[in-house]
Amino acid sequence: MATFKEIPADAPVAAKVTNWLENRFPTAFDAYKVHMSEYYAPKNFNMWYFFGSLALLVLVIQIVTGIFLVMHYKPDAALAFASVEYIMRDVPWGWLIRYMHSTGASMFFVVVYMHMWRGLIYGSYRKPRELVWIFGCAIFLCLMAEAFMGYLLPWGQMSYWGAQVIVNLFAAVPFVGPDLALLIRGDYVVGDATLNRFFSFHVIAVPLVLLGLVVAHLLALHDVGSNNPDGVEIKGPKAPKDANGKPADGIPFHPFYTVHDVFGVGMFLMVFCAIIFFGPELGGYFLEYNNFIPADPLKTPAHIAPVWYFTPYYSMLRATTDPMVNVLCGIIGIAGVVALLSVKGKSRIAIAVGAIIGIALLKTFDAKFWGVVVMGGAVVILFFLPWLDNSPAKSIRYRPTWHKALYGVFLVFFVVLGYLGIQPPSDIGTLVSQIGTLFYFGFFLLMPWWSTIGTFKPVPDRIVFAGH
Repeated sequence: MATFKEIPADAPVAAKVTNWLENRFPTAFDAYKVHMSEYYAPKNFNMWYFFGSLALLVLVIQIVTGIFLVMHYKPDAALAFASVEYIMRDVPWGWLIRYMHSTGASMFFVVVYMHMWRGLIYGSYRKPRELVWIFGCAIFLCLMAEAFMGYLLPWGQMSYWGAQVIVNLFAAVPFVGPDLALLIRGDYVVGDATLNRFFSFHVIAVPLVLLGLVVAHLLALHDVGSNNPDGVEIKGPKAPKDANGKPADGIPFHPFYTVHDVFGVGMFLMVFCAIIFFGPELGGYFLEYNNFIPADPLKTPAHIAPVWYFTPYYSMLRATTDPMVNVLCGIIGIAGVVALLSVKGKSRIAIAVGAIIGIALLKTFDAKFWGVVVMGGAVVILFFLPWLDNSPAKSIRYRPTWHKALYGVFLVFFVVLGYLGIQPPSDIGTLVSQIGTLFYFGFFLLMPWWSTIGTFKPVPDRIVFAGH
């Protein structure tokens, strides 16, 4: 039987209540100590470390506003659009709840992209945080699925036709494509069955998986400890300790970083509220104007494009044309010849066979299928990042200057791909998208080679950089 802690009879009421709870629910207090008051984080966090807590905040906003929206939403193709209008016009404060949810969806991806960028530049995916990164990438995939399914629910023109286009992409999968698309739609066209399926997954299935992954992500992070801008480990047998055996370069997460994050939350909420009250559509990027028109299966919009946070990958899909496939065949052929000239022994035969098989596969299936592969591969390749980066320095601070330039070019291309994905197709846009797609995959696939080249700065044994 557990031993109860006793406190003086004249102790304050708050202390008595805390003691009463701790005696009856010690696990919660132990968890608080492990993950908050006695969790030591590096003392040099900067503004890039706001975005993890902000992602958790937006997740809570989405869940709470989603609950209130479900109270009035009708998952019926004949009633869905009208129910959204009812929420906007007749439900008390319904317009605010709806705009918080729609703006929250875009802001979720803003903070997640910033969070992932921080992990990329500071090497937060490197040993011993590989599993933390993998859980994070799985969260990103779940967010994409959640956002895509939620996008159909307003049943506007862009919702309907966007879902029609994306679901039809699955039909490009060889052999099982048509059956797979039929399974996802639940019908031969996007209709009431599709709406009900997407509603079920958006409200119940995907959020449960997402919450489980978020918990796993946080637990895995707190088991190995947080990374920092210097990429120096503050825990472990070789890390310096103070007189009490605590990390000398660490500080308790609470109260230091809870206060730190409150500042970030305040700045975020000012931007968030400004968008909600003054421009919830944000020029058509957060809410497309076509989506304020009821879905009409007989009237196709002039230009169909996904929401902005999907557009980089949509650009890669559109960039994968027959000429692009021919270019890929040429790249594989040249890479095979170079490898044959530089490699000796039996490996030469394996390289030649691999190049021939790769070219044969590219020519066997049409460009539409390879576009789907490229679009999916652009996300899947992120899972392998911990094993692609062989740099002797984790943080970009101690890498060669040209590495920083390379990361900058990568970011520019990603933003340009996102912009082109919103625009109608054009010859020059397709060419730029193809170059951006090749650079995106080249950045990761060639990383085992280029990440080791150059003169690296000495990595300090202890944290030396100030927090701000």
